[in-house]
Amino acid sequence: MTRLHQNRKLCYNIPMRYYSTRNKNTFVNFATAALTGLAPDGGLFVPEVIPQYPSAVLSSLGTMDYRDIALETIKPYVQGEMPDSVLEDITVSAYPFGAPLVGVGDRLVLELFHGPTAAFKDFGARFMARAFAYLRRGEDKPLHILVATSGDTGGAVADGFFEVPGISVTVLYPKGRITPLQERQIAGLGGNISALAVEGSFDDCQHLVKAALADEALKKRLCLSSANSINISRLIPQAAYYTAAAGRASSGKTDPDGNATPRVELGTRDWGLGNDVRKYNESSTRLDTKQRSLVPSPQSPLPIILCVPSGNFGNLTAGLYALKMGAPIRQFIAATNVNKTVPDYLDSGEYQARISQATISNAMDVGAPSNFERMAAHFSWEEMRRIILGISVSDDETRETIAQVHTEAGYFLDPHSAVGWKGVDKLLAENKVTGSVGILSTAHPAKFSETVDPLTGPAPVPESLARAMGRTVHSQTIPADVSALLEML
Repeated sequence: MTRLHQNRKLCYNIPMRYYSTRNKNTFVNFATAALTGLAPDGGLFVPEVIPQYPSAVLSSLGTMDYRDIALETIKPYVQGEMPDSVLEDITVSAYPFGAPLVGVGDRLVLELFHGPTAAFKDFGARFMARAFAYLRRGEDKPLHILVATSGDTGGAVADGFFEVPGISVTVLYPKGRITPLQERQIAGLGGNISALAVEGSFDDCQHLVKAALADEALKKRLCLSSANSINISRLIPQAAYYTAAAGRASSGKTDPDGNATPRVELGTRDWGLGNDVRKYNESSTRLDTKQRSLVPSPQSPLPIILCVPSGNFGNLTAGLYALKMGAPIRQFIAATNVNKTVPDYLDSGEYQARISQATISNAMDVGAPSNFERMAAHFSWEEMRRIILGISVSDDETRETIAQVHTEAGYFLDPHSAVGWKGVDKLLAENKVTGSVGILSTAHPAKFSETVDPLTGPAPVPESLARAMGRTVHSQTIPADVSALLEML
């Protein structure tokens, strides 16, 4: 680590307090907010204030190590609960990988799939597991974590908490609505990880988790928490990769490809990045985060617009936190599939939750996004409309985009990242977007081979996914009924 934080006087010294989105008059500390998961009144915990990055950090973002940025992002939120030395150890342990910002065609792509489960959920889940282990040091009563997943969250949480002493995890996922690989990641570890296949949608799984967390009789018998993005300790670390990407972009730089970057063989295509960048990539070996250097960006060094493939809206909420902390981000695009509850809200000002529809971008099949409650706690409708552009993309458009980007840029997109790419296309056609644009690539395309391979040919498979494919699924099926879940627990 660069240890920039040790070379200046820190300005955060007041413990952060958290309150429920449904009650601004009662405050708890970070440990309580994290370990409780859901507020007693059913609301989500939010920080009393959004802290600001010190000027020394903002001026150094373009060259800082990812783990330093993560430390500086998380530090004010855990002030008073976690010593600096402990937080540094946690960030070093959680992030042996980074989030490369690479050029693809005329755009930037923020690759969030270089962790062990090849999805952006690794950034939050790995911090959360280590934070929970520290916050519960000395506790005798075991902690039982409930998590609902539409695909990637379950695998990341299972991996993050696997074999963590004193903690067990139950993952609920919609039966038949996740990929075989995702199911192996969730239900193939065993040990302290249990899996329940729910006969229903992700919204049903989410409802069951919330109902269990609110059940007073159950809470007297079990020490419960949640690892969904309703848990503030999973959301906060995700703000770091927004800040890191914005810092790179505003400095006019990108990263070279990482080990899991899903590009065709180097040197076989003209990616449209310009000769200097292409020559660099063709002549270099792929670098890990410790060796990473920077290359010129194909776009101008301006505050970036970031397009976020969105389902439960925890990821975008983390981006909003980064923006409010001072990260050089100009605007967000919330790109959804046909489950467009939030884009419709941005258009009309009326929020109407609905039953989710199944799509090929299954991790985004959410009709009642939990984190909208956090967004509404921090921003009015008018403010959201200024900061966020909403757009929705169909399955046919998603497939067309996967094939087109592979043909024209030699790059593989998963169905969720393709929703983001197409969302940018549509807004560009409407002249609603100008300047530097980055797309969050939230999962590796090899996780969705059933959709991607027929369109592009086989995507390269990272080693971590190859190992997961060999696991055997061990899960139990339950109806979408609260009593069934309570009986299992």
